[in-house]
Amino acid sequence: MLIETETTPNPATLKFLPGQQVMATGTRDFAAPEEASVSPLAEALFNLGDVTGVFYGYDFVSVTAAQGVDWATLKPDVLGVMLDHFASGAPLFKEGNTADIAVPAESFDDDPEDAEIVAQIRQLIETRVRPAVAQDGGDIVYRGFQEGKVFLQMQGACSGCPSSTATLKQGIEQLLKHYVPEVTEVRAI
Repeated sequence: MLIETETTPNPATLKFLPGQQVMATGTRDFAAPEEASVSPLAEALFNLGDVTGVFYGYDFVSVTAAQGVDWATLKPDVLGVMLDHFASGAPLFKEGNTADIAVPAESFDDDPEDAEIVAQIRQLIETRVRPAVAQDGGDIVYRGFQEGKVFLQMQGACSGCPSSTATLKQGIEQLLKHYVPEVTEVRAI
């Protein structure tokens, strides 16, 4: 089995492609070791000691290293854990739990009068933004729209990425403003 790796715009995060589906639908973000107890793979990666984040996408796993950790040292260990996991056919989540169902973090209550605007925003995020961000090993999730402001949550390689502010302001914000004139600003939460 060959697991390919790709760099991401976030120097602390590498994207690992096992050559097979990781998540059938949705994504899953583990931002702390205690969140990983539901997933044998995430738990094993955090147990390496130098991992501070694990993110599952459709066909990739993004791993974030602790500040100051050299990927040249950590990468072989991460690859070993992933090879063992995927070659064994082990489940991504422990049996008997609903860990593969990610419950979105609290969202802003959208005003019912903005339903059409919100639908346009969500459509653009799903069709234009999320596929592009997944290429970089992350995800962006819609969290709300209030008074012209769109609130998004960044996950995986996007969380903590030095270029995430530029992506939000120069990329996503400009796209949304172009297609949805009611959008005045995009903010990360």
